[in-house]
Amino acid sequence: MPVYDLTGRSMSFPRRKHPVHFPLVERFAQPGIVFLTVCTKGRKPILARDDVMTLLCESWHSAESWMVGRYIMLPDHLHLFCGPGHNVVRPLGQWVRYWKTLASRQWPRPEEQPIWQLVFWDTQLRRGQHYDEKWEYVRLNPVRAGLVMSPEAWPFQGELNELRW
Repeated sequence: MPVYDLTGRSMSFPRRKHPVHFPLVERFAQPGIVFLTVCTKGRKPILARDDVMTLLCESWHSAESWMVGRYIMLPDHLHLFCGPGHNVVRPLGQWVRYWKTLASRQWPRPEEQPIWQLVFWDTQLRRGQHYDEKWEYVRLNPVRAGLVMSPEAWPFQGELNELRW
């Protein structure tokens, strides 16, 4: 749908090719929680496997400047919630690149390389209730995709750290 200025002339805006990653904003001295979506290159269905889940959890533990809370892996993408760790916090983009690299180097099936899309999507949550609401939505993804009958039946999900407000 075109956008017009006050004189009625059509205005065009360049389309964004990459998501904007805003810095984490502290609210009232409370740590922030970020909702993150990462997709596989070409949306290859290679994530929903036990060995991949183990590898990614190990990579997230090693990349300790951010802590992973709840996560869910679908065949071609994953969702996770993260918050600043206890050490010096790297910018989110650096942290994501780091754990993607760790996982890619140890990927159990080399023929599946490259693993990741370069970009990822992130949203900082504003309230504690948003964490629970967003989690309820994403944990229903396998049900909506017809992979399982109930969210509890999907084995590729968990929580590594309790993220608190």
